[in-house]
Amino acid sequence: YADNLGKELPRIPAVKRFADFQAFSQAGRDLAHWHLNYETVPCYEGVTIEGDAGTPARKSASKPQAGVPASLYRVEKMKFAKTRDPETNKSINDKTTVIYNAHITIRDIPEEAYTYIVNGKPALEWVMERQSVTTDKDSGILNDANLWATETMGNPKYPLELFLRVITVSLETMKIVEGLPALDA
Repeated sequence: YADNLGKELPRIPAVKRFADFQAFSQAGRDLAHWHLNYETVPCYEGVTIEGDAGTPARKSASKPQAGVPASLYRVEKMKFAKTRDPETNKSINDKTTVIYNAHITIRDIPEEAYTYIVNGKPALEWVMERQSVTTDKDSGILNDANLWATETMGNPKYPLELFLRVITVSLETMKIVEGLPALDA
């Protein structure tokens, strides 16, 4: 029962000062803006996009970049680049770099973007997991994010742009949360 209550209703802490209440109220509005409009917020521009497609996220979101085939944006499974831990010499994930596909690599992803957690996982990792091609084991049904991008959204760059937009949403979310007033004990 307590688990259900924790998920069903939003909780607004009881604060002693009206200014604190206003801060929480405004934070809620700001969070709603970023989270409800995640598909239209600006793509994060602080990354470097390397590869055959150039800088696709800097162009119009409504149609593919002229002269660049849609196949360059096809994503099978995004993954982190690997680097060596200097202490253990073991291979570890470099979360500042994501290999989008064989043609595109996203570099300089701010590590702070991974601090926004959704159901125990960073939002960016959810996007990486969901924007891929998978086959359901039981039914054999193919789930292809590229088909959604081209057929529904009319934009083969949609998975790439979604990843860049979620960086923006993650960073803005953490700015809002970290700016909340402290709660009295």
